[in-house]
Amino acid sequence: MSGRAIISDIHGNLEALGAVLEDIASQEVTEIVCLGDVVGYGPNPCECLDIAERFERTLLGNHDQAVLYDPEGFSSGAEKAIFWTRKQLERDDGSPDTQRRLEFLAELDRTHRENGFQYLHASPRDPVNEYVFPEDVYHASKMEALFSMIEGICFQGHTHVPGVFTTEPRFLPAAELARGYVVRPGVKAMINVGSVGQPRDCDWRASYAILDDGVVRFRRVEYDVRTTVEKIHREPELDDFLGDRLLEGR
Repeated sequence: MSGRAIISDIHGNLEALGAVLEDIASQEVTEIVCLGDVVGYGPNPCECLDIAERFERTLLGNHDQAVLYDPEGFSSGAEKAIFWTRKQLERDDGSPDTQRRLEFLAELDRTHRENGFQYLHASPRDPVNEYVFPEDVYHASKMEALFSMIEGICFQGHTHVPGVFTTEPRFLPAAELARGYVVRPGVKAMINVGSVGQPRDCDWRASYAILDDGVVRFRRVEYDVRTTVEKIHREPELDDFLGDRLLEGR
C-alpha cells in the first residue's frame, strides 16, 4: 500500500500546515486525507481552505459545519472565532474564490470507508460532534457502543490528542508508540491523529500520522508558532488565548 498521510484539525494555522506538508513531502507518501476542521480558531482560514482543496480527500469537522450554519455548544472564544472566520470567507473582493470556498465546505462528506478503514472527524456514532477523550476508556458502555460501529480501524481527530484506543479498552498515547502502531487483521482500533494547528497534549508541535504498509506512524513537526500567535494577537476579534495556548500545546 502506498503511504497515506492523515491530518486533522488544521484550524486556520497556515504556519503549522506548511510545516506539516513539508514534512509529508520528505516521507514516502502519495496522498493526504484530512479529517476536518480546516478552519476555526486560527488566523488564515482562506489560505488553509485553498490548500485543503488539493488534498485527495477532506471531511467535514464541527468548526467547518459551524461556519456554514451556527455554532452550538462552543465556548465564547471559539464562537467569536467562528463568526470572524465566516466574515473572512464571505468577504466579497470581486474574485470567484469566495463562492468556491463556501461550496467546498458545503460539499464535504462526513465519513469515508475504504478497504476496512474508516475516516471521520469525531466519532463513529456522531462523525462531526462527539468527543472521544482518553479518559473515556473508563466509560465501558460508551467504548463498547463506539467499537460496535466500526469494522476495523477508525481514524479520527476532534480532541487534538493523538493516540490509539483499543478494545480492552485502553488509550495508548502517541508519544509511547515510537515504533508506530501495527494494524492487525480482525483487531479493531480507533486512532486519533492529533491536530496540525492546535495540539492539546502539552506538546506544541503539529501532529499527524502516516499509514504505510499496515503500520501507523505518528509524526510531530516544529513550526513557526510565534508568527501564528502574533497574527492572532493582531486580530481584535480573535481571543488572545487562542494564540497563547499554542505555545503550551493545550
